[in-house]
Amino acid sequence: MSEFISLDVANLMRIFGYTALSFVIAVAWTPLLSRLLYKYHAAKHIKKADSPVYNKLHQGKENTPVLGGLLIWVTTLVLTLVFNLSRSQTYLPLFALISFALLGAFDDYLNIRQVGPFKGMRGRHKFIWQLVIAILGAWWFYYKLGWNFIHIPGVGDFTIGLWYLPLFVFVIVGMSNAVNITDGLDGLAGGLSAIVLFVLGGIAFIEGHFGLAIFCGTLVGATLAFVWFNIFPARFFMGDTGSLALGATIGVVAMLTDTIVVLPVIAFIFVIETLSVIIQVTYRKITGGKKIFLSSPFHHHLEAKGWPEPKVVMRFWVLGSVMAFLGFFIALIGRG
Repeated sequence: MSEFISLDVANLMRIFGYTALSFVIAVAWTPLLSRLLYKYHAAKHIKKADSPVYNKLHQGKENTPVLGGLLIWVTTLVLTLVFNLSRSQTYLPLFALISFALLGAFDDYLNIRQVGPFKGMRGRHKFIWQLVIAILGAWWFYYKLGWNFIHIPGVGDFTIGLWYLPLFVFVIVGMSNAVNITDGLDGLAGGLSAIVLFVLGGIAFIEGHFGLAIFCGTLVGATLAFVWFNIFPARFFMGDTGSLALGATIGVVAMLTDTIVVLPVIAFIFVIETLSVIIQVTYRKITGGKKIFLSSPFHHHLEAKGWPEPKVVMRFWVLGSVMAFLGFFIALIGRG
């Protein structure tokens, strides 16, 4: 018994060690990244299609560089390749992180250079590529790993067969877009992503998936380093290269830890933000242009109501933390 306890303590120390190492390394090369982003004018361009309320509230951020998400995924990529590459535990989340990061970086580049009529990728084109990547992941999970079930806390595992494939695609694409939608205020998406990944890493640790837990810790450390520089007023934004990558990776880790059913609780703010957009768009189509929210996602509605940006972010962090740990509790108690 003492041997198992010693082993768990050693693995826990490794997780926190890699989290700290990732944070330090990311902070250390931030000045270089920052200089490059400002030197090459990798600045955010607010699209004219954005809502008038959003444009009014955020016009002052027009020249803030994007591509700050490089800090997150490059740091995680290097540390994972060198110290924590595992076919069974880190290949899939690393694939999701990098593939969605590259897709997001391409969209960010088009926006920076104002390429094309949409000054970025068409929404449907980006969605198609998200589907393609997610389908590859679903195929691997189902045919190579034999995953065809979901775990319902307090009940048990249920085999769902081929339905696992569309479920996987829905989760990955949904989470990548959810984080992307939430990425609208300084520090918001980064802080919430770190909270969610911390909880998912804790679940992975308790399940004995130490390589996956270390991966989550590495990603948390890099994300917290990004947040350090992204807190209001932000030095740079993560861009699609960060938000799409973080969301997709959260989805894959949730699938690997059998927490898909409680993921809406763990990632509560991301879900609420996404629902606010769906509700707004649907209501406007039904009513011919009327709105429920002053602006969507919901964090912009609160801004339009007069909430200062840091107040919205910090309160969302608090609520996100409470819900994430509630989800953690449900996930663990539900396993018996």
